[in-house]
Amino acid sequence: MSGHSKFANIKHKKEKNDAAKGKIFTIIGREIAVAVKEGGPDPANNFKLAAVIAKAKANNMPNETIDRGIKKAAGDVGNVNYEYVTYEGYGPNGIAIIVDALTDNKNRTAANVRSAFTKGQGNIGTPGCVSFMFDKKGQIIIDREECDLDADDLMMIALDAGAEDFAEEEDSFEVLTDPDSFEEVCKALEEAKIPMLSAEVTMIPQNYVELTDETAIKNLQRTLDLLDDDDDVQAVYHNWDE
Repeated sequence: MSGHSKFANIKHKKEKNDAAKGKIFTIIGREIAVAVKEGGPDPANNFKLAAVIAKAKANNMPNETIDRGIKKAAGDVGNVNYEYVTYEGYGPNGIAIIVDALTDNKNRTAANVRSAFTKGQGNIGTPGCVSFMFDKKGQIIIDREECDLDADDLMMIALDAGAEDFAEEEDSFEVLTDPDSFEEVCKALEEAKIPMLSAEVTMIPQNYVELTDETAIKNLQRTLDLLDDDDDVQAVYHNWDE
């Protein structure tokens, strides 16, 4: 992704997130509950929980809210019935889309996701139909205006902590990691007091596709908006070059 800034996308997401902060906290709360159920309440021994905590902090979730969510989940393990499910499909002009959901009703979620694809003139595919076009990576975005370090110093901190790649863009820095190194890199940046605009394990397209047809763009945006509004949907990945 070097040389191709996704800061505008991240910023757009954050603006939408800020307008619906309650939903974001609810989504992360579900992820905390599932992570605690699967691996226990100690992030030192539970990588999935540690990754969710890093994501929570990047979304400005207060530490006391995170701690309260972990304690509640630890005392309520038997009642956590959410499960992860992933859908893959195509938007207009073959745009690849991956949808991660966390749901307590798979039938409801499947119907809603299918409807979002259909209304945007796309279609759901079989598992694996588009995921081979993406790489699973830890991705950390740092707003250049919020970072006091210069690019070289920031890059050395990230690489020394185990990052795979560092990209310098006009308005941001991007750090990419192997998913297994994500927690350590986040911890190193946090200890260096470097504010992270976004920190998550994500799916990054190997190639991006441009759309020039206005109808196709409108239809794809409709699908993405419908998915974004669905409470069960945790994340949406696509290879549209916005």
